[in-house]
Amino acid sequence: MIPFVNGGGRISVTPKPNLPGGCDGPSAAARPLRADAQRNRARILEAAEVVFAAEGIEVPVDTIAEKAGVGVGTLYRHFPTKEKLCEAILMDRLSDLTLDAQALADAPDPATAFFGFLEHIVEQGAAKRDLLVAVAGAGLEFEQAAADVKDGLREAIGVLLRRAQSTGAVRPDVTAATVMSLVGATCQAAAHADASPAGDLLGIVCDGLRTQRAG
Repeated sequence: MIPFVNGGGRISVTPKPNLPGGCDGPSAAARPLRADAQRNRARILEAAEVVFAAEGIEVPVDTIAEKAGVGVGTLYRHFPTKEKLCEAILMDRLSDLTLDAQALADAPDPATAFFGFLEHIVEQGAAKRDLLVAVAGAGLEFEQAAADVKDGLREAIGVLLRRAQSTGAVRPDVTAATVMSLVGATCQAAAHADASPAGDLLGIVCDGLRTQRAG
């Protein structure tokens, strides 16, 4: 899948029924985080990515907190459930990809920018393969939470796509939604142990996106 983009991905976890005091209200999440809280949040997310990829989604949160160098209460203040922690990881990855695409919006070579970004997505998917496998499954619906971020990524990809189409490098009938589906399927297929390398699969996809006269 496009790292954390494919609509079929769900997270299989069990919500924590009783949270530490002050963790279950929406008001805290609405307030801007202090600098130290931002650092703690970033450390928790980084640790969770590593731990989930290495040990699976059912790993105790104590392990994540220990690796992040924070207390379990601090972890729950930021992420009241494992679902929210996984959701935050996925949202951050989508946001990072969106920023990467936006940074290429004025690139001097639209075709290189477009196809280069598709390669970047697949490389990210390969690098996060273990994490993607760990969080894939049945359980948590991610589509609703990710809708706005996915729309932003689709819009950013659309800018790159239209610029590449304007040069004749990409077929005019291709849409940004089609691109996301194709690249997402490429990442998902490459996650299987017996699959061809992701770059080889993407090469075939890109050949299908190019116009006949495009090199």
